[in-house]
Amino acid sequence: MNYDEMNNNRVTLTGKVVEEAKFSHEVFGEGFYEIKLEVPRLSSQTDILPVTISERLLASHDASVGATLSVIGQFRSYNKLEQEKSRLMLTVFVRDIPECDDEVNPNVIELEGYICKPPLYRTTPFKREICDILLAVNRAYNKSDYIPCIAWGRNARFVNGLRVGERIAIQGRIQSREYQKTKEDGSVVTKTAYEVSVSRVVAIASEERIKEAN
Repeated sequence: MNYDEMNNNRVTLTGKVVEEAKFSHEVFGEGFYEIKLEVPRLSSQTDILPVTISERLLASHDASVGATLSVIGQFRSYNKLEQEKSRLMLTVFVRDIPECDDEVNPNVIELEGYICKPPLYRTTPFKREICDILLAVNRAYNKSDYIPCIAWGRNARFVNGLRVGERIAIQGRIQSREYQKTKEDGSVVTKTAYEVSVSRVVAIASEERIKEAN
C-alpha cells in the first residue's frame, strides 16, 4: 500500500453517538457498521456526521447512543443507487479509536488531491464570498474519493483561480448541512449534505508547472 495514499486523507473526530450502529456491508467476512456522531463546532451548533466502523473495533469500544467517541480515519465517498439514480455518499471510515482528549480539536481533516471540476464561485446576499470545489483524493488499489469542499473569503478567491487537474492540500473540518429538495411530484424533502469547510489551502506545484514557470 502506498504510504502517501495513507496520509493524503486524514480525519480526527470526537463527538457523541446519536444513532445506534446499523449494519452497512461486509468485506472478506468482516462486518462494517454505520453510526452518527454529533460533533461540536466552536459556536453553539453541532454537525451530525456519518461514521463507518468495523465490527472488530466496535467489539472493544463503547459506541452506544450517548457515549463519547474519538475516531481517526479517512473521509471516503461511494456511489449509491437511489430510484435508478446514482448518488454520491460520504462517510468517515474509521481506522482507529483512540482515548478521548478534551484538549484536541474535535473536528479536523487534512486532504491532498486534485481539482476535478471547475470551481464554482459565488457571493451570498450578504456579500460573503464562497467557492465550491470537488476534490479527487487518491486511495489505495487505484481508487479515488470525491470530496466536496467549500472555501470562504480570500480562500474562495484563491481556489477560484485554480484549474481542473491542479493538486492542492487543504485543512478544515467536516460539516453537515440540511437543504430542501423538490421532487418530481412537487413534494419537498429535507436532505443532508456533507462537505469540508476549508480553513487553509495550498497549491502544490507539479513538475510540469515548475518547468512552465522557469
